[in-house]
Amino acid sequence: MMGAIVGDVIGSVYENENVKTTAFPLFSRFSRFTDDSVLTIAIADALLNRTTHRIKYIEDRRNQHIYALKLKEYGQRFPNAGYGQMFSEWVKSSSTHGYRGYGNGSAMRVSPIAYAFDTLDAVLHEAKLSAQPTHNHHEGVKGAQAVAAAIFLARTGHNKIFIQNFVQKQFGYNLSQRLDDIRSGYQFDSSCQGSVPQAIMAFLESDDFEDAIRKAISLGGDSDTIACITGSIAEAYYKGIPPEILSKANLILDFGLQRIVQTFNERYIRNMKTHD
Repeated sequence: MMGAIVGDVIGSVYENENVKTTAFPLFSRFSRFTDDSVLTIAIADALLNRTTHRIKYIEDRRNQHIYALKLKEYGQRFPNAGYGQMFSEWVKSSSTHGYRGYGNGSAMRVSPIAYAFDTLDAVLHEAKLSAQPTHNHHEGVKGAQAVAAAIFLARTGHNKIFIQNFVQKQFGYNLSQRLDDIRSGYQFDSSCQGSVPQAIMAFLESDDFEDAIRKAISLGGDSDTIACITGSIAEAYYKGIPPEILSKANLILDFGLQRIVQTFNERYIRNMKTHD
């Protein structure tokens, strides 16, 4: 999930100062982690605290509740991370039920799920559970599932053509456009349907991890979240993150959050297959 966090940290500077080029500094003294990183790690922590039950329905209800509690816990621990208004209100409320959200928050935080399960069906099911405490609109669920599926397929050795075709067929996103064709007219859109396809497209056009992040941010719009989503897929596909980029992002990330990442990696990260 560090690919998501790195994308968030690099993109944090450009969310309100969009660039429409791939030529920009990756880090500056203003680089920070935002809600994308915080809530990604909240999902990882929830996975570390999953419950099991012999009745699947009860197990799902319990685990969905754990996702809700962890999202609230981390939202309260890091209150100034840059959450959307509806999420902030939900964190302060007593509710653990969704508010029909369809923003890209469900997609930006889903990456740990793609590593914690061994089948695509399980990943899709769990992505839905992780989205529903907040983003229970069908577009919010779809966005989370599409990103989780792309990461899972990337980490299990599928090539870009397979990933593109699967996401288009399964979720109905148009991934056939080119970034050069949409960049100039693309504007801020924090919905799943207005940012998840673009983030996946940036990955599909990339040559390596850094290039994926640069292409994602070059679109403009919700830069940190688009780069977060792109980075989560690119890390899985390119089998890692350049050490110099990873080390700089780790210096910015809160130490407590780093410990959750380390614990999650020790439990869940498995040997990955090579590409087709």
